Amino acid sequence: MVRDPVMNAPPPKNRPVEAATRLARSLSGRFTSPLHSERVAAQLGVWLGISFTVAFVTGLISHFMQHPPPWALWPSRPVNLYRVTQGVHVIGGLATIPLLLAKLWTVYPKLWQWPPFRSLSHAVERGLVLLLVGGALFQLFTGLLNISYAYLWPFSFPVAHYWTSYLLYGALLIHVVNEWAKVRRNLWTHERVEAPETTRSRRRFLGTVAAASGLTVLLTVGETFAPLSKLAVLAPRAPDVGPQGVPVNKTALAAGVREVIGRPDFRLSVTGAVRAELSLTLAELVAMPQHTVRLPISCVEGWSAEAEWTGVRLRDLAERAGTAADAVLTVTSLERTGAYNSSEVRAPHWMDPLTLLALRINGDPLHPDHGYPLRLIAPNRPGVLQTKWVNQVVVS
Repeated sequence: MVRDPVMNAPPPKNRPVEAATRLARSLSGRFTSPLHSERVAAQLGVWLGISFTVAFVTGLISHFMQHPPPWALWPSRPVNLYRVTQGVHVIGGLATIPLLLAKLWTVYPKLWQWPPFRSLSHAVERGLVLLLVGGALFQLFTGLLNISYAYLWPFSFPVAHYWTSYLLYGALLIHVVNEWAKVRRNLWTHERVEAPETTRSRRRFLGTVAAASGLTVLLTVGETFAPLSKLAVLAPRAPDVGPQGVPVNKTALAAGVREVIGRPDFRLSVTGAVRAELSLTLAELVAMPQHTVRLPISCVEGWSAEAEWTGVRLRDLAERAGTAADAVLTVTSLERTGAYNSSEVRAPHWMDPLTLLALRINGDPLHPDHGYPLRLIAPNRPGVLQTKWVNQVVVS
């Protein structure tokens, strides 16, 4: 009989699959450290879960205080609420970076599992992990670049950061549900006994990671906690560097108002839903009862600085014009462009006696970069909403 060469030939080799299999087996043999373990991953996972939860909650507070929806009536007290929550958001986010890098190093061998997925459900699970890892890296490192004023992207950072936070936290919740049995087994049961050297290695590794996160906090928190300002070598801003000892984000030159802020015909107008419109000169504003308050400027980038502000209470102006108690006041700047050339001040804030249209800072007339001749200063508000170069209040 004559053999059919096609029927008797060995099956063709799937060379790409074989190559990938050999590579995965070769790499998997290199990860021999006992620190690539479920127990270490579980402990780091708990720390990361807490850290991301704090960042998610404080991030939502920041977003909704900057862009308040109609249902959110933020209080004016305590005066340092935004300062604390935003400081925790930014400084805590920086401290999360060592945790995330350690977690990725611990679970790195799983990236070389072969085959990459065993079933449809396993493929979905690994896709969610990919979303979790990608979202976490995106949030932390774009956040780091943002507070460093390194805008290396064409998209709006606040919008991308806000919506990615939902994807990231949703993937985190699903991952926690999927991995909860492993966490319980490794942290709250005694089914597994470690060798003494493994225990020591694990504790040294976790201690080093915790120390790295703690050191990050120590070398950054001075940007908002003045007693530690000399240690804030990792902070992008020093809280006492700027005109009159207070930082600024946008100068009068950058805002395009240098030519108009010193004009002798300056007037503050109060218009809209009032009984009597006001038009006040700078001299008339100075002649009104002056009040001095101590309030912080708290920036979305995490830094803050306190100062003494002297000026006219916003509620005094509103009452003089005949404003309803539930009115919304829109404070408008001489700056004609920009996302924050005006801001809404709702009743809890404009009725608070601490809310001023300030004329002076730390006893001196406002520097042009701090909003000369007139700026808003109110408790528990983001710095971008403390409108500078104010020339109009519109009541609605």
